[in-house]
Amino acid sequence: MRIFITGGSRGIGKAMALHFAQKGYRVAVCSRFGGLDGVLSLNGDVGDYAQCQHMFETINKEFGGLDVLINNAAISHVGYFADTTPDTWHNLINTNLMGAINCSHLAVRQMLSQGYGKIVNISSIWGGAGASCEAVYSATKGGVDTFTKALAKEVGGAGIAVNAIACGVVETEMNAFLDPDEKTALMAEIPLGRFAQPEEIAKAVDFLLHSSYINGQIITLDGGML
Repeated sequence: MRIFITGGSRGIGKAMALHFAQKGYRVAVCSRFGGLDGVLSLNGDVGDYAQCQHMFETINKEFGGLDVLINNAAISHVGYFADTTPDTWHNLINTNLMGAINCSHLAVRQMLSQGYGKIVNISSIWGGAGASCEAVYSATKGGVDTFTKALAKEVGGAGIAVNAIACGVVETEMNAFLDPDEKTALMAEIPLGRFAQPEEIAKAVDFLLHSSYINGQIITLDGGML
């Protein structure tokens, strides 16, 4: 299996890359923050279509094709919307939403020609519920969810399954800004009493890759968050 993971140098992306590499799959990752040992590491901005094209060309040259795209690259911003600048929200939209669209466009064109493929988008529960002080981030993830459902209807008949994992709070660098009291308050809202580990997201994605009849679904993985 040949897999491309965007935002694969840390957090959830790194956990997925290591998980699939350990299973013997051919794994490529891209990031603006450095590479990852043991996989094909590419440097690129998923918000730039031309850079995405170059990365796909490299993957095709090295792997001879692609079976799975995992759109994981994302950034966050916490702050009042009234204080958010256009540069900030453009960066959020370009990375979180346009990145998934750019890479999916290139992957779908290739997958249509081969008659199969899997796309998994890493989303967030805030895409459905909305998070205070994360208005634009929530909007990007809501866009990812709708894009997932629409694309799944369009390409499912061609043997391409498109799904998303809507994560709750995951123990990654993205949530490092939380202080101990904030973490305790968040955990109190999770019946399982803890944040998800990146490896647990990787296992959920693995399940989707081996399913033959799941398409157009937003699978919530939040520990039953209240």
